[in-house]
Amino acid sequence: MITIIDYKTGNLGSIQNMLKKIRVESVVTSNPSEIESASKIILPGVGSFDQGMQNLNNLQIKDILNKKVLTDKTPVLGICLGMQLMTLGSEEGKLPGLGWIDAESVRFRFYVPSKFKSPHMGWNSVRLHKDSRLLKDMLPESRFYFVHSYYIRSNDPSDILTSTEYEREFTSSFERENIIGVQFHPEKSHKFGMALLKNFAELY
Repeated sequence: MITIIDYKTGNLGSIQNMLKKIRVESVVTSNPSEIESASKIILPGVGSFDQGMQNLNNLQIKDILNKKVLTDKTPVLGICLGMQLMTLGSEEGKLPGLGWIDAESVRFRFYVPSKFKSPHMGWNSVRLHKDSRLLKDMLPESRFYFVHSYYIRSNDPSDILTSTEYEREFTSSFERENIIGVQFHPEKSHKFGMALLKNFAELY
């Protein structure tokens, strides 16, 4: 059973519907006891960094998430803001992140004049940096849907799973042991997103 964390951000229904299409059972919850029994976790999110962290604090689920991810080594997939919350922090806010990954979220800044604009919105490709079961049988033709104004700057290159070009190269997904984050939206990425979520469901 995949547990989708409901911390009052993100399009939870779209993620759950995509999982239904690939016949994967899931539950949407912020209940600590249900999180405790999760075999896999998805941390979604749309919105501001500080609001996301504040919601996790208010719901008092940071401790159980830390236990599941850091101690129990439960596979976890962060999507968009959920990926950014896994890092040390963000230029967007003042609150510390979960700190599961040695990275920060930084704002897109472009040379002037530039054809690139923020947010980065639409389809883009990814470049694989290391082998991963998450992306098995998918690359090099895979494309994903992005909507974001901040991107991940990884301090440990070994964490980078894929990168994407948008004037500069940025980390579009990372993977360290059981911790996976994707900046794009699998639930909006049609067959590519379905394949990624299926691979995640079949991990371990």
